Amino acid sequence: MRSSVEPKLLAISFIAAVLLAFVLYLIRRRSQSRANSIVFVGAPDAGKTAILSTLAFGQTFPSQTSLQTNTCAFVLNKKAVTLVDVPGHPRLRAEFREHLPDAKAIVFVIDSSDISRNGPSVAEHLHWVLHTVSTIPPSQDPPAIVILAHKCDLLKIGSVSTTSSLEQLAINRVRAILERELEKRRRSHTGSVTIDELGAEGEDNSELGGLDCNGAPGESFKFSEWEGGDIEFMGTWVSAGETVDLSDEKRQINIDGLVAWLESLV
Repeated sequence: MRSSVEPKLLAISFIAAVLLAFVLYLIRRRSQSRANSIVFVGAPDAGKTAILSTLAFGQTFPSQTSLQTNTCAFVLNKKAVTLVDVPGHPRLRAEFREHLPDAKAIVFVIDSSDISRNGPSVAEHLHWVLHTVSTIPPSQDPPAIVILAHKCDLLKIGSVSTTSSLEQLAINRVRAILERELEKRRRSHTGSVTIDELGAEGEDNSELGGLDCNGAPGESFKFSEWEGGDIEFMGTWVSAGETVDLSDEKRQINIDGLVAWLESLV
């Protein structure tokens, strides 16, 4: 009697496992099909709204600190996507969570000309974003992430003359400062640094996770080893009040890399 029951249980278990896998597959496919938003996040005055208006309307509108989430339609590779500009104010940035289920990509915008002064607070915001992304369930594909070293044209470096050199300088500066500050935040989980050392405007977010890396134990935080996936870096700038044609190679803005990256996702 026992020998006849066991094969039936095995068959039922196998069928249940196949059905579960199929359901998860359908959920993931549905998640992939509905993810069509490009979500811009970052500190106030980092330049999010200026980039969004340049992409969507071909003109860089003078902007003020946003106090509400702005959305607009945009076409990439003949496909409609939604651009979402989430306010950077600490009391409003949680609205980011509402748009995460539909996010195809997250664009974290940083004022590279001011990162040396605002590094701790920018790292605190980025840590919160990485933590939120790391909590996405396995049934949902996480969005792609790019960190923009924006306003790199404002860097006052006399020895740099080419656009590519300016971009790389901004990227290197932003990456180094953020990795240093995120490592401080990661170490705070073990109590090896104090909240004062974190410098995140007096906020204790030591309960946040999302900073685990694939490197050897004891190594400092590196974006290249973040276990949540790949994080791209790009240098960008736009000019306020300028009307631009994204196909014009002589335009006085630099968002080509961002546009190409977004096009590769849709």
